[in-house]
Amino acid sequence: MPDQPIFEKKNILVTGGAGFIGSHLCERLLKTGRVICMDNFVTSSEQNIDMLLKNPDFEFIRHDVNQPFDLDAFPELARFKMQFQGVQEIYHLASPTSPKKFDQFRMQTLFTHSIGIKNVLDAAVKYRAKVLFTSSSVVYGPRPADMHSFEEHEMGTADTLSPRSCYDEGKRFSEAACATYALVHDLDIKIARIFRTYGPRMPLFDGHMIPDFILNALDGKALEIFGDETFRTSLCYVDDCVDALMKLMDASKGIGPVNVGSDQDIPIVDVAQRILEMTGSGSNISFEPPLEFMTQLGLPSIAKAKDRLGWLPLVTLDEGLKKVIDYTIAHKHLLAFRPKA
Repeated sequence: MPDQPIFEKKNILVTGGAGFIGSHLCERLLKTGRVICMDNFVTSSEQNIDMLLKNPDFEFIRHDVNQPFDLDAFPELARFKMQFQGVQEIYHLASPTSPKKFDQFRMQTLFTHSIGIKNVLDAAVKYRAKVLFTSSSVVYGPRPADMHSFEEHEMGTADTLSPRSCYDEGKRFSEAACATYALVHDLDIKIARIFRTYGPRMPLFDGHMIPDFILNALDGKALEIFGDETFRTSLCYVDDCVDALMKLMDASKGIGPVNVGSDQDIPIVDVAQRILEMTGSGSNISFEPPLEFMTQLGLPSIAKAKDRLGWLPLVTLDEGLKKVIDYTIAHKHLLAFRPKA
């Protein structure tokens, strides 16, 4: 298969493309390429890609990445000339991400970071495609006691027997799979270690806090923080994250893993308070027991992204929160439905 498109646009596969980050990525990639979005809606939503479905350069494939797939066999991809052009790039974002329903998706999470990554990398071998795998800050382990920012050369730690191991150690195994396939099959595989990201289209009422903060502030309900006053985090706006992923895909082969996130440490209670001020809400802030999947994480050093990609996050917290608030107000009639527990 050609590693360069033989037609005017390259074919790009995005697994998890109907998710929060994935849908924003698909939207951006459509400016220059043809996009195949693969998702099974386990923790994503069809609503995220509704506006893309009429684009002739976009095709949605409902498929579980943990099941083998042959893109040549999907008749809906005939117009993408798969048998002649194949796929030039694969962005692998598929992974269950549900803080409140983490227990429910343990097996899917385990399989995605073992069977799923194998299926994706096998497709890359077939098409000689470049791959970008979205890893996570969890590969570094918990926030360090000395509060230093994680650099890409740090080995990190994870408890293989912890309740979170299917995700934390799963991301580490997926990185190992990427490194092995790159070595054995001479593939161009990039690894983005993503830190906390926020923006429009985040799942609601699922423990991600910021989208729930905004909707509850608009409804006059308490803003629930899953932790105490000491809970701190970094927050990168989704557009900045997508910029980094695309720059990393275009980077030179063998660049190694790259941190993607904000290096600014922010108390989450300050974020909640800022949302109250920006919405003019009189809601209170309450503190709830921590969620297993929603914990304090370390900060990224983004020196490598600045030096090698020419990237740094540009959207300020106030700018990003305003965008999410405006989105929530505009879509409130669709977002305000609370699913039954």
